[in-house]
Order: sequence, then C-alpha cells, then structure tokens
Amino acid sequence: MDAGDVDAGDDGTAAILSVGAAAIDEWYAVSNLPEPDGGAFASEVTSAFGGVGANVAVALDRLGRDAGLVSRVGDDEYGRRALAYLDKTGVDGTHVAVGDDPNIRSLILRDPDGERAIVTAGESYRGLRLDDDALAAMAEADAVFLTAYTPDRASRRVLDRVESLREETTDSGDTPPALVFDLSGAVEELVGRGTEPSTVFRFLHRADLFVADGVAAPAFFGSAADAVERIAAAQTAAADAGSESGAEPRSRRGPTWPRAVLTHGADGMTAIAGGEVSRLDAFDVETVDATGAGDAFTAGLIDRWIAGESPSTPWTDRAGRDAVASGVRFAAAVAAINCTSRFTQPGLPSRDEVEAFLAERGFGPNGSR
Repeated sequence: MDAGDVDAGDDGTAAILSVGAAAIDEWYAVSNLPEPDGGAFASEVTSAFGGVGANVAVALDRLGRDAGLVSRVGDDEYGRRALAYLDKTGVDGTHVAVGDDPNIRSLILRDPDGERAIVTAGESYRGLRLDDDALAAMAEADAVFLTAYTPDRASRRVLDRVESLREETTDSGDTPPALVFDLSGAVEELVGRGTEPSTVFRFLHRADLFVADGVAAPAFFGSAADAVERIAAAQTAAADAGSESGAEPRSRRGPTWPRAVLTHGADGMTAIAGGEVSRLDAFDVETVDATGAGDAFTAGLIDRWIAGESPSTPWTDRAGRDAVASGVRFAAAVAAINCTSRFTQPGLPSRDEVEAFLAERGFGPNGSR
C-alpha cells in the first residue's frame, strides 16, 4: 500500500482499531505548578477532546488512514461532549459504548514554561467490555492499537484475540492484524485501573510494536538502560526460539521485527528492531504544548511501519536500517508539529504538513535521507 492510500477491511471495518479512552481534557493555564500545600492562579480555563486511544485514532485519521475507536464513554455531559467531538472527525465510532459511569476526564495544569501536571478521574473507561462485534472487527483490521490505560481484563482479551487470529492464519498464509502496545503510564498510575504488570510482560513478548515513554519505561523496567536491555533480549530470544523450533516467528513482518521505541522527549528516541538498538534525535521546534506528543508519535509509527510499506530486509542490510530510521523520523515529525500548537488534537498534522516539515529539514516525504 502506498503512503497516501487509505485502506479498510472488505466489510468496511476500520483498517486500524485503536482501543483507548475518549476523554475530555480540562486545561488550566496556571501561574505555576503548585508545591505540596501551595497554590496557583489560573488565568485561563478551557477544554478539549483527548484520551490516548482517541488521540491516536484522530492522528491516524488526519494522516489519511482509516481508523476506528474501541472505547466506552459515560452517559453524562462529558460523555456526550466526547461523542460530539468524535463525530466531527473521520474516526469510526461504531465500537464506542455508553455506560452509566462518569466519563473519563483529565485536569491538566500547565505553567508558562509548558510544564504540566495531570490528574485523571472518571470510571467510564474502566468499565470497558469488548463485545463480539469489536472482537470480530479485529479479524478484519490491519492493526490493533492498545494503551496500558486499558483495564486489564480488556487488555487480556485483546491479546488473546490477536494470538488466536495468529494461530488461525498460520495454515492459511493470511496475515493477522499487527499488535501495537503503548506502555502509556507509570506502574503506580496503572494499578487498579489499567493493564497489570503480568499482562504488560505478555505484550512485551507478543506485540509487533511496543512503545514506552521516558517516564513509563524506567518505572516499569527499573531504568531506561534496563528497558533497552530487556526489550532487546526479549526480541532476540523470540527470534532464537523460532529458529530452533521451526515455529512461526513472533512477527511475520520481517527480520527487523518485532520493534520497540522508547521516547525521551526532546532528547530523542531509542529504536529496538529485531534485537538491534539505535538512537535517533528529536526535531528541535519551539514547543507550545507537549501534551499528546507521545500519542502523535505512536500514530506516526503505525502510519509508516504498520499501515505503510516497510521493507522486510535484515538489519544488517542498509534498507532494513533505513526503514527503521525513516519511520522514527516521520513519527518524530508528527510529534514535533503537534508540539507547536495548543492542546493535543487541534495540532495533529495532515500528511502534507508532515512531508513539508521533513522536506524543510532535508528529508524525504517518508523520513528517508
């Protein structure tokens, strides 16, 4: 599929299903981030559409991809606003359920330097149950994205579903949906409401693409260095086990798969592909608001590596290394552009905007040199 194509299942199922929250973000532009027992003054209060799952889906829609959201909202003012926002996008909301719990919402304090503090409330997404229709849609999708904020029972069901599809397609030769997991939260933040550590480890060993940010990775693995070492070891062990047993490899996408990326904000990204590690720089931009930049980055990776064409060549070949690096650059451009606007979704770029951004910096439209 060419970079600009939009693909969907034969029955109209979205090509990429994003499992995550559809939230309302309440923004407070504060004089300072208060210390314990301290205070601050908000010069402006506003709201916007957010949530990791919705952000990734909308970002893919902006890039011209056919995306759908699997979520659960509350039957309250916030839930109705989330549905109204979603309806204004091109994202398929067929699999967004409505429950009686309060809709998820985030209180975001942002100081003049762009530093943030975020508090999330609302039970709607914690009540997510994957119905038969949503599970059936995964069989027709090219990829399923999942955030660690997903309640553990739903995360396990998604993982079981994708693994069963892999088994079903082993003999037929069909390609099962790619599985993308975002460790989008520190361990203590996920306890009791998100994906449990044991399930995260299952995703580490089963996902085609594993993404974690500079807070989540050290919190889960012990340090950024430990995260790189353990992810690379997991990828190498999976490849070795498949070679020795003759079994189907963990990912059928090629020798530079599975892949993982650890993001470090302005300090760049670490890509781990087929057990090999490389470090890439972030783009330097004047940041207005970094909220949601990680979601934009993940959508860029999905666009280039999952929905777009990615050469199935070994890491030792230049084409294999370039495919990994160009995908990271493209995703970094999506995130950088997003940082130059207030709020998450209004600043998500189109494909033309990303390509123009890359061209100004001497790169090809897909992030290639």
